[in-house]
Amino acid sequence: MSCLVIAEHDNVSIKGATLNTVTAAIACGGDVHVLVAGHNAGGAAAAAAQIAGVSKVIHAEAAGFEHGLAENVAAQVLAVAGAYSHIVFPATASGKNIAPRVAAKLDVGQISDIIKVVSPDTFERPIYAGNAIATVQSADATKVITVRTTGFDPAAATGGSAAIDTPAAVADNGKSSFMGSEIAKNDRPELTAAKIIVSGGRALGSGEKFAEVMTPLADKLGAAMGASRAAVDAGYAPNDWQVGQTGKIVAPQLYIACGISGAIQHLAGMKDSKVIVAINKDPEAPIFSVADYGLEADLFTAVPELVSQL
Repeated sequence: MSCLVIAEHDNVSIKGATLNTVTAAIACGGDVHVLVAGHNAGGAAAAAAQIAGVSKVIHAEAAGFEHGLAENVAAQVLAVAGAYSHIVFPATASGKNIAPRVAAKLDVGQISDIIKVVSPDTFERPIYAGNAIATVQSADATKVITVRTTGFDPAAATGGSAAIDTPAAVADNGKSSFMGSEIAKNDRPELTAAKIIVSGGRALGSGEKFAEVMTPLADKLGAAMGASRAAVDAGYAPNDWQVGQTGKIVAPQLYIACGISGAIQHLAGMKDSKVIVAINKDPEAPIFSVADYGLEADLFTAVPELVSQL
């Protein structure tokens, strides 16, 4: 029995989500191999070989892998899939794009968004916006799994010494092509990897107030900035700041929610945070039910006072 982890990378380095996925794969048992499909991706393959617990890296090198097109990467996964009992992806935009294609071609069920490995064939995953946990057992010969990265600690990025294998890459199937990308530039930590997140809700009232109140707090703490869906829908914050079931799932060391009532959709995305601080003037706000520290106060008064004390 062995597990294949599909690495998420930028052709130079391995992204953090891969480390959490390796931990999940180790829990499944057996040898853990990592597939790095990229173009001029020797740096990423070398980084993958250093991950603790990885016994082999498969480095597939081709121009068609440069931008991680799902059609090409899925074909490469399928080319080596026969040797593995588990094929494991991070539950990121990329992983969710590739995994269903692999599962469909293998004619097996996909096990999505796992947060715990009970045994090699049994897993736990959240359902109903995290309000219930389903235990799923699979009898498929090959388990295709996506991993909610906040459910697993990251594997050590150094300390390993895996061998690197370089098989022939599959040919570009020509079904899709990369046309370009528009990437938002942000000097703050990436939301899903940040240790501290400050989030604002609809109570802030406008984009100007959101920036005026929340930015100084984030600057003081060196934090990433997040927002509730209501704040994003109202145009107060950009889409990539949205935390929640339809946004990003986060689990930082510290999460500060300002003016966020705590709808189920939002709680599903942040309730695994280590310490949750809520500031809201409504004593009945659901956010207080998951908060470690709650402050019943007007955020327009409380947040500037907090900043002045930091």
